[in-house]
Amino acid sequence: MLPRIVEELDQRIVNDATLTRALFAEIVDAQRELGLVFGDRPTCPFLRPHIIARSQYDEIVQAAGTIASAIEKLVNRALDQTELLARFGLTDGEEQMARIDPGYARLCISSRLDSYVSESGFQFLEYNAETPAGVGDQMQLETVLFKLDHFKELLAQHRHWRPSPHQRLLRALLSAYREWGGEEEHPQIAIVDWKGVATESEFHVLRDYFSREGYATVICDPRELELRKGRLFVGDFRIDVVYKRVIIHEFLETCATDHPLARAYADRRVCMINSFRSKIAHKKATFAMLSDPRFSDLFTDDENKLIRRHIPWTRRVERTSTIFDGNEYDLLDLIKNEQARFVLKPNDDYGGHGVFLGWECSSEQWEQAIATAVDHAYVVQERVAFNKISMPTFGDSVQLQELFVDFNPFLFENEPEGALIRLSSSSLLNITAGGGQTALLVLEGM
Repeated sequence: MLPRIVEELDQRIVNDATLTRALFAEIVDAQRELGLVFGDRPTCPFLRPHIIARSQYDEIVQAAGTIASAIEKLVNRALDQTELLARFGLTDGEEQMARIDPGYARLCISSRLDSYVSESGFQFLEYNAETPAGVGDQMQLETVLFKLDHFKELLAQHRHWRPSPHQRLLRALLSAYREWGGEEEHPQIAIVDWKGVATESEFHVLRDYFSREGYATVICDPRELELRKGRLFVGDFRIDVVYKRVIIHEFLETCATDHPLARAYADRRVCMINSFRSKIAHKKATFAMLSDPRFSDLFTDDENKLIRRHIPWTRRVERTSTIFDGNEYDLLDLIKNEQARFVLKPNDDYGGHGVFLGWECSSEQWEQAIATAVDHAYVVQERVAFNKISMPTFGDSVQLQELFVDFNPFLFENEPEGALIRLSSSSLLNITAGGGQTALLVLEGM
């Protein structure tokens, strides 16, 4: 039933004479005004959201919540076992800050699991445990897409649900602040990242939403922060909650552990979300431990069942032997000889930087990639099957494009709400790498 609904909608869009260049220009202008840009590039050249059945949505997000809880359990165990913690590949500064109690129990207040969906199911490829982007985009994308005539008709015809991750984010920030010991009735929030980052437009969306809800919010650069009279300030603005969007390793490389933010965090002068501890789970080596049977005793039977089904085979790249498909191999020989089956990823980077897709490399490029992976902190992950979908896209005209799509559930204190939906003609689905995004709509009763 759902495929027929989507196909009929797409044909309605393709044949709609009211979808003109003038309207497309209005859509682009609206995206710029609403902050739906990466740098200066509008991120949604699409004419409808990604539509999913309630049954599939529930299956994916329930698995995501269980996997996030299993990762939290793994990190908590690692904090008590030096040898296990070493497997994550933290720097000395990252480990020093990770060992500081953040003041609340949850490892991640806001996080995102990135997944690919295919006819045979779905698999999670990465965990953005540190600073997931896109939380504010759903409400902005709805403003652009849901007012189009063809989509208003669909909404009127079918029971549906729209996620509100921005609302769940604010509730999670406030919940963590109370658990941390915060007593301000309306705590003041600072969204902290480097000036001029490509995702800055989202900060303005979230600042405006938090402020409308009664929580004064500023956007600032870490270098603007000061510790005065035992409190963290930016100018004259007292900060109770830091919504940390700056990447931890970049912060420590630039500002070090004696920075006012680091000192305020360590001394419980400010509630920071997510904490420095989240860096542990953010490392891609986390998936190497999830998928390695040597660590299965850390998890329950239900967790192990979901891990086996939804986490691809992943290992740290090192000179060692490993088990793959039930047989023992030299790991580096396996990666070289089965090039088309693997992807190499930096243990801690973002935006698709440094990723090598074996099936898109020449043999010479792949050998160089393996050498890079051996000399630096990398993981190897088995290739995952994923779908292309038809999506009506606008430019000079409306076209149905076959695009790769991923489905990336947001989690707030390990509870799911909505997802970041990215689409691209490239198998490297990333907005930083030129991909786009759209909203999510869940149809009930399917």
